[in-house]
Amino acid sequence: MPRAPVYGTRHTCASLPVELDVHPRVAMQILRHAKTATTMDVYTHVPNRGTRTAADRTSRALEWAD
Repeated sequence: MPRAPVYGTRHTCASLPVELDVHPRVAMQILRHAKTATTMDVYTHVPNRGTRTAADRTSRALEWAD
């Protein structure tokens, strides 16, 4: 498994529950933030549908390049 900085794992830990439709307050509690805004505005990175579609297409194109 590749090394990941702790900073990046906090962002992943915040983003995954939001992507899975878990209430933002739960993600806030997992990360032990005092405010939901900290979790949602600083730590979550959830792509919109257009971004997800573009990423999926890029992934498929790179798979064909092998």
